[in-house]
Amino acid sequence: MSTITIDEKTFNELLFRLEMFVGKVTALCEQLGKKELKKWYDNQDVCRILNISPRTLQTLRTNGTLPYTQINRKIFYRPEDVDALIINSTKGKSHE
Repeated sequence: MSTITIDEKTFNELLFRLEMFVGKVTALCEQLGKKELKKWYDNQDVCRILNISPRTLQTLRTNGTLPYTQINRKIFYRPEDVDALIINSTKGKSHE
């Protein structure tokens, strides 16, 4: 094993940069740690929640009433989009 000698100024600069790096990594980890994986609904969940058939759900997707995300062949819906659809549909019924 060999020994490397550096002067105090260089050592302090290296230590300072290392502490800055650790601070940035810590800040990034805190930001990412606060992010949570959100719950998404699949077709079956949405049909059950809205009490509709899969064909009606297809129509809601096709006409743009209900936004969705497709990963491979599986379709997912954000809960807030499903909630908004429920709220909008109940508003329409209250005016009738």
